[in-house]
Amino acid sequence: MSKRDTERFEPRSRKVKILATTGPASRDPEMLRKLFKAGADAFRVNMSHGEHATHANTIEAIRALEKEFNRPITILADLQGPKLRVGTFREGQAVIRHSGHFTLDRNPEPGDETRVELPHPELFGLLEKGQRLLINDGKIRLKVLEASDDAILCTAEVGGVISDRKGVNVPDAEIPIPALTDKDRRDLAFAVQQGVDWIGLSFVQRPDDLAEARRLMGGGVRQGAPALCAKIEKPMAVRRLAEIMELADGIMVARGDLGVELEPQEVPPFQKKIVNLARTAGKPVIVATQMLESMIESPAPTRAEVSDVANAVYDGADAVMLSAETAAGDWPEEAVTIMDKIAQHVERDESFLERVRFHDTPPDATTADALSHACMTIADTVPISAITVFTGSGSTARRVARERPSVPMLVLTPSMKTARRVGLLWGAHAVATKDIGSFEEMIAKGKRMALRHGFGQAGSKLIALAGVPFGTPGSTNLLHVVTLTGQELDKRES
Repeated sequence: MSKRDTERFEPRSRKVKILATTGPASRDPEMLRKLFKAGADAFRVNMSHGEHATHANTIEAIRALEKEFNRPITILADLQGPKLRVGTFREGQAVIRHSGHFTLDRNPEPGDETRVELPHPELFGLLEKGQRLLINDGKIRLKVLEASDDAILCTAEVGGVISDRKGVNVPDAEIPIPALTDKDRRDLAFAVQQGVDWIGLSFVQRPDDLAEARRLMGGGVRQGAPALCAKIEKPMAVRRLAEIMELADGIMVARGDLGVELEPQEVPPFQKKIVNLARTAGKPVIVATQMLESMIESPAPTRAEVSDVANAVYDGADAVMLSAETAAGDWPEEAVTIMDKIAQHVERDESFLERVRFHDTPPDATTADALSHACMTIADTVPISAITVFTGSGSTARRVARERPSVPMLVLTPSMKTARRVGLLWGAHAVATKDIGSFEEMIAKGKRMALRHGFGQAGSKLIALAGVPFGTPGSTNLLHVVTLTGQELDKRES
């Protein structure tokens, strides 16, 4: 570990988390360090690009940052998912006329301005008249006139240049292909072996997609597997969102492909719906894609992009994500810095808590939920510096985060896996520490950790939330308010 920087890591002053994508512009250890110091709480490793050896080096560099700053850092490995693509063209590309006819067929011969191969047999016989095919991120829009087992005749609502192996989106049908390709299975096995904290599952259409991923991962988080984040990119997933939400550990609003398959004006309401449903379920929700897109090339964002990030924070998203801005852009550190500034400024708005709680998240009829809700109420009534949550699996921390309390949450856990995993939760600052065995030990440790990590000073009040008997999952049943004396740091045990 580098000795050149021995400064103590101060807790973030904001509650929403920043997820930064690694790539050619940011995978260097020094740049990763800069991004972390600028405000990145978690890192996304995009399995669509790069070799396993490269990703392994990136993950190793992030784990080195953990040791340097003594702070758990979350890593999300994002799987590519199935990609539908057209075949090739005789001249590498062709022009589809506006309002002209164009055929997608099963003939492997290179295409021209009238036809091209669609090497996905599962689509033939599935599509019906009137359904849409979107090519090259929706730049070309086709409508089906006739569909058979061998050919799909379309009319071009929007024509243009089409070239080899451009992507195809089918927004109006549930495609009978699994969310995991052979490549995804290899990437998933690699990610699990590397000990990443979250898996991002792309192009989820149905609950079965999540069940298959769970099987390959060896179970859920209680079995030691990474947490599973369902990326909502298909209209079909939005229609089955409640079922998908039940099986996922977290949700990503992946606005890139979702924005291709939906009309532009439909995306904002869907984004808010997804965020609200995830919050109601008490599961972290990430808003992603094109948040500061202009900063791929520019050192400053547009005012519209600033508003976009701010609205996601006002909506109560757990995390906001940077994609190409940090993976391949010219200004990765600046992008993180500006996103951090936007989030901090929004959270200082005197109306922020009122707006972030506009969506009601009533507690379930359980003791754990009632106590989590009480944490929020107490923090609104009494001057509280932090809520200390003792948890083994992270479920208590999720319940507290769902309430969007006005003070930060210090999550104390004996599991490093849990400490890393809760890094995407709103307001959570995780510390991996030794387990506790008694009420007295819990209170003493909570005080000591709060002082050590900057969550209070002499005279500050803390809320302690835990379950008795200790070490029993799902037993949250104890809430206690304590006052710091300032003498707790005399004991050096961690």
